[in-house]
Amino acid sequence: MALALNKIIVSGLAANSDGAYFDAGSQTVAAGTDVVIPAGLYIMFPVNNLSVKASLDGSSFSTIMAASSVTGGVVISDGVNVKWSSASGTVTAQYLTINGGQSATGTYNT
Repeated sequence: MALALNKIIVSGLAANSDGAYFDAGSQTVAAGTDVVIPAGLYIMFPVNNLSVKASLDGSSFSTIMAASSVTGGVVISDGVNVKWSSASGTVTAQYLTINGGQSATGTYNT
């Protein structure tokens, strides 16, 4: 994530365009389940019945962003202790994240 923050960006490009700073993404969360948010920085859009939970100790989770149709927020995830949670019904998390760029080819790449 830290390396993705240093980027050459092109002004005026929409998310998901070559050279754009943001990538738009989504993740489906089944009714009554939780999905761990991959490590990274996210701008979350409001979604009914979808909340964000976090844990200090890895076992008990608390709601840090309540399910809402009007309020989103910024989420930073370590890939373990932050998750999306569906209260009822299958929902789709909508977010922007930092564009990871394109893979570079080279002698030492695997």
